[in-house]
Amino acid sequence: MNKTLLYITVIVIATCGLIYELVVGALASYLLGDSITQFSTVIGGYLFAMGIGSYLSRYVERGVAQRFVEVELAVALLGGICAPMLFLTFTLTDLFRVALYGSVIAIGALVGMEIPLLLRILKDQLKFKDLVSQVLSLDYVGALAASVAFPLLLVPKLGLVRTSLLFGVLNAAVALWSTWLLAPLLGNPLRLRVKAVGLTVLLLVGFAMGDRLTTFYEDQLYADEVVHASSSPYQRIIVTRGKRGFSLFLNGNLQFASLDEYRYHESLVHPAMVRAAKVENVLILGGGDGLAAREVLRYPEVRSVTLVDLDPSMTQLASNFEELVKLNRQSLKDPRMRVVNGDAMQFLTEGTALYDVVIVDFPDPNNFALGKLYTTGFYKLLKKRITPEGVAVVQSTSPLFARRSFWCVETTLKAAGFWTEPYHALVPSFGEWGYVLVASEVPGRHRPLPEGLLFLDDPTMESLTQFPPDMGRLPAEVNRLNNQVLVHYYEAEWQRWN
Repeated sequence: MNKTLLYITVIVIATCGLIYELVVGALASYLLGDSITQFSTVIGGYLFAMGIGSYLSRYVERGVAQRFVEVELAVALLGGICAPMLFLTFTLTDLFRVALYGSVIAIGALVGMEIPLLLRILKDQLKFKDLVSQVLSLDYVGALAASVAFPLLLVPKLGLVRTSLLFGVLNAAVALWSTWLLAPLLGNPLRLRVKAVGLTVLLLVGFAMGDRLTTFYEDQLYADEVVHASSSPYQRIIVTRGKRGFSLFLNGNLQFASLDEYRYHESLVHPAMVRAAKVENVLILGGGDGLAAREVLRYPEVRSVTLVDLDPSMTQLASNFEELVKLNRQSLKDPRMRVVNGDAMQFLTEGTALYDVVIVDFPDPNNFALGKLYTTGFYKLLKKRITPEGVAVVQSTSPLFARRSFWCVETTLKAAGFWTEPYHALVPSFGEWGYVLVASEVPGRHRPLPEGLLFLDDPTMESLTQFPPDMGRLPAEVNRLNNQVLVHYYEAEWQRWN
């Protein structure tokens, strides 16, 4: 028995096992949102299922080697098809959560059986202490390889569907070469080899058709034609084209529709720009689509604009995708622009430059990773980077659909030491949308609105601060990094509308 190949087997099965867990967790977060909740429940369920599998392995008393190969074939099949199967379930049925957690339990239980069975196969080859230490050490090495490769290489290059199919092929390959490694212990290796070859071919065909499968699922998910689809280490980026022009979705969430995005971006940018004492140096946090930058660059006094967006794939799309470049008027290629791809909180922490205007255009706080950008800690960092007479604005979700969430943002900004002025605008693609203008003290009006705006004029801008009773102030806790109450508000409120 070749021990080296058996050790390679340990690394491969450990890598595959963790990859399936990451695929299912990422897919759940893409489709259901709230990545913290999805990863927590998937990981917890998966580990619990592995415990069940480990326990059940004790009942395998005969033909341990054959059962090991059969388990590998089962893991290859279920793990390999998990992503395409879950996408299909989401698009065609209402049973996604049943399929999701059914997959977690089934794959986890099978993976949990692998190492105990392999230890029993190797028990006559090594001393017990060497056996356990070497096998478990290699198991953890495989887990490390998977955790590094998944976000940096596999998702950006292959996507979730082809990643799961590829690692299904690897599991099938383990089953196939195990029929030779364990041949003396197998009763009928030929039958197992035929199964392994057939499954490998099936999964390879699926891998070859991976892009077609992904396109099919996304065509079902989105009402309009998908004209661009890509994955980055941070998100799934989809652009569709239809009656509303073209629309951008990040992880399934609409970011804008070209038909009416001007309402959102004019309302976001211009109330701050006209009330700042100067607008020479402007900072945009988020806004990788270049549309907020387009509005900022309408002002001839602007000398420099720094745009900080986490995802280089998004800013590259905004610089190269023809329709988006036309819509943002090549804003990211303007000589006054500087694009920084990095974490906004880290940017504020490490820098010292002060800005006359800061436009905060983050996605809604639908998970804890985004929720940290709406906390008192983040806003205190923001306050340090604004000039004494400077102004900032924060997009703050819908005061109609997520009323307490909106007022939580405003309350948190006040707790960070800002003077605040909440306002809202109707954006048909989103409904009523909210913003909060902030400054160290009450700002005056320093310049007129630029010409050529489609939505804002002076009377309209004055009306934006009026809130009807159904959007009026509600008491809300301050959102702090250690409680993230805003994320809980947001999830509870938006669930009523989904």
